[in-house]
Amino acid sequence: MPYYPDEVVNEVRDANDIVDIVSQYVHLKQQGGRYFGLCPFHNEKTPSFSVTRDKQLFYCFGCGAGGDVLKFVQRYDNMTFPEALKSLADRAGIALPEQQMTQEQRARADRRTQLLEINKEAGKYFYHLMRTRRGRQAYDYFAGRGLSKEVMQQFGLGYSDKYSDDLYRYLRQKGYRDDLLKDSGLVTIDERRGGRDKFWNRAMFPIMDANAKVIAFGGRVMGDGEPKYLNSPETDIFNKSRTLYGLHLAKRTRQKFFILCEGYMDVIALHQAGFDNAVASLGTAFTEGHAALVRRYVSKVCLSYDSDGAGRKAALRAIPILREAGISCKVINMQPHKDPDEFIKALGADAYRERIDQAENSFLYRIRMLEEEFDLGDPEGKSRFAESVAERILEFPEEIERNNYIDAIAGRYGMSVDGLRAMVRHAAAKGVQGTGRPVRAPAETRRREDIRRTRGDLRSQKLLLRWLTEEPPLYERISRYVEPEDFDEGVYAVVAGEVFRQLAAKEEVRPAEILSRFASDEEAQEASSIFFEEVKGMEDDEAEKKKALREIILRLRHDRLSKLSESLDPADAQGYQHLIDEKKKLEELEKTDFLGK
Repeated sequence: MPYYPDEVVNEVRDANDIVDIVSQYVHLKQQGGRYFGLCPFHNEKTPSFSVTRDKQLFYCFGCGAGGDVLKFVQRYDNMTFPEALKSLADRAGIALPEQQMTQEQRARADRRTQLLEINKEAGKYFYHLMRTRRGRQAYDYFAGRGLSKEVMQQFGLGYSDKYSDDLYRYLRQKGYRDDLLKDSGLVTIDERRGGRDKFWNRAMFPIMDANAKVIAFGGRVMGDGEPKYLNSPETDIFNKSRTLYGLHLAKRTRQKFFILCEGYMDVIALHQAGFDNAVASLGTAFTEGHAALVRRYVSKVCLSYDSDGAGRKAALRAIPILREAGISCKVINMQPHKDPDEFIKALGADAYRERIDQAENSFLYRIRMLEEEFDLGDPEGKSRFAESVAERILEFPEEIERNNYIDAIAGRYGMSVDGLRAMVRHAAAKGVQGTGRPVRAPAETRRREDIRRTRGDLRSQKLLLRWLTEEPPLYERISRYVEPEDFDEGVYAVVAGEVFRQLAAKEEVRPAEILSRFASDEEAQEASSIFFEEVKGMEDDEAEKKKALREIILRLRHDRLSKLSESLDPADAQGYQHLIDEKKKLEELEKTDFLGK
């Protein structure tokens, strides 16, 4: 595994302008010195995702995602750091030096990479085992479901042996330690019984990320065991709420929409029938994370969930999530058959294609499902149904869109257009939004506001570091009063240390390089927020800026005294005298205009 020194990483980072890279994935619009677009990492309707060319950073004011160009590629394409570095180096025509890691460097290597290696080995093992005499039962199961050899190979289908420690012994022979195997989700470690496989005697479905890397597995039991289907637990490389089965193939489709299913076999059957745009969530309800993933590739979805009650409920949950993400949605009617696999076996691909063409508008589908809750033959039931419809029509912010649905629904259910329109106005007057709940700020807006309501002391530290980055001459005026140690421990202290070091050396502050010191996404995001701290209202008002700066410095000095006081040993006479001296300095500082003009 190659190791790359800091100077190589910096060369690759400097050669890839972050605005150019992000623009390949996100539509950006320039506003002043920044570029804004819809965040690719969470659902939003109003752009809060910001990119700056001067700092070479991105930051989302909504979800807090942030970092440099390497962090963006890692997160967007689900890559490891070496993979992202290699991708950007190739783009810039930079040849990376190949250098083998020392034992110490390997010990510090990305744990995620090792987990990917383990899953890859497991996938290969399951794949080959199914093609031996021991895996015949699983092979016959897949063949009996109508799958060809080519499709079995395309999806990497396999078999886990009937012996419950078979994979464990195989991976141990490959040199993987128990702690890594346990973290992979493939093995459980018992002090008394040793290692035991998570999957045994099951037909295996490798679960791959968008880059076709095996990150987890699903297994269907052979025989009458329970549970019938079993998925890997969540790990450092597998988050089921942000993973779609079949995406590594569907993302290459020429279709302009995805077919969203419920299960492995539905996706595989659709791909075999020529529908290469099918994906599925993994044993969990459709989430905002899934919607954000879909939106990276398409803006339209056709739901092909089971036609039973559970499938209808799942569709009704998924539709508003897709709408909130800005994804247009239709619903495929598969009756009288249960799921896509069953439908295609019975009626064929052409009939399924016709159902896609006839797919129902998702809002009208919801109204049709709502209809089942009321007796439309009873006047009171029909009135209550109309009230519920009016409340849901309020989900549409534009009047023209509301009127279009009023016309369509009134025509379908024999209602008066004017009457339904009046009911919509009445619902709006009552303060109802969409589903009968009082109007309130959308969840995303509330979350954004919560993120911005940072504690006053941290915001002060952010402002000071931001100003130092924007106006390096400020360092000479404040360095005698403030030290990096005055900032909060952790991220703030590290950023302050680097900013002060670079300014003391008369260097330009390099935010992207500073962010590379943080290994975790959480720390990198927090550090990114420092360089994006808003200072509205003070850009051209030097008096206000000076006033705010003075207050920040005094606050930091007060915090320094508090820390000294809390950590002081009562028997430490010298420390006590130092505390008294610091208090006197602060009192004198408060009485003077120490920043001058």
